[in-house]
Amino acid sequence: MIEERKIDLTAEVILTTSFQDADPMGVIYHGNYFRFFEESRRVLMEKIGYTYREMQASGYVWPVIDSYVKYVKAIPYNHQIRITATLSEWEHRLRVDYVIYDAQTGARMTKGYTRQVAVTLDSQEMCFASPQLFLDKLESYFVD
Repeated sequence: MIEERKIDLTAEVILTTSFQDADPMGVIYHGNYFRFFEESRRVLMEKIGYTYREMQASGYVWPVIDSYVKYVKAIPYNHQIRITATLSEWEHRLRVDYVIYDAQTGARMTKGYTRQVAVTLDSQEMCFASPQLFLDKLESYFVD
């Protein structure tokens, strides 16, 4: 069994913000930060071999039940950013921690997290523990 304290499972993506992401003041609209988080989370889940299609095929969906964001510094449009996603909890729910950095300077611009729980597709019931299939994916990731 994998101990949560010993894992450092992180993925990152580098994006350039688009004009359509910005508000009239030329900075990224606050709601778009979650889209950036999502892209890094997608890469994180691909890294362990549990993509959204694989989640669905396994009989589970993982809705976000809680989220948090701390805006440290405004991000302008046409700006390159680096987003990291780190899996920090997984036994009973998933918690993914995010940090958005300026890709050029390395300065932290935003941080946040999301929490997700497994819900069975057939009964639509929330699970009080992560499905064994997901835990097996983590185990095999660290064994390989």
